[in-house]
Amino acid sequence: MTRQFRTLPVFGSTERDVSEVVRGIMDGKTNNSGYFTTAITATTTTLFNPRIGYDSAIIFTPMNDKGAQEMAKLWVGTRSQGEAIIHHASNAHVCEFMYIVVG
Repeated sequence: MTRQFRTLPVFGSTERDVSEVVRGIMDGKTNNSGYFTTAITATTTTLFNPRIGYDSAIIFTPMNDKGAQEMAKLWVGTRSQGEAIIHHASNAHVCEFMYIVVG
């Protein structure tokens, strides 16, 4: 799941529209975040996000106590255009995370 903040058309827009979008960006309203949960007994989770690329950094924040306990075992494996494989420990509980994609 990702949030969708206002964007601009590829070929430009009015000064007011540009101003509103830039103000949103300065307030942290960017479209580079999402949520995921790890499946019980799984060791990988695939993130699908069009902003993920080969050189993207993916940064995680735990969203529940189980996720906080498992942060040290969470790492990004393969990245390709639009997706990344996240490796994690196999658990008997669901871990919830928020992530941002940079680059």
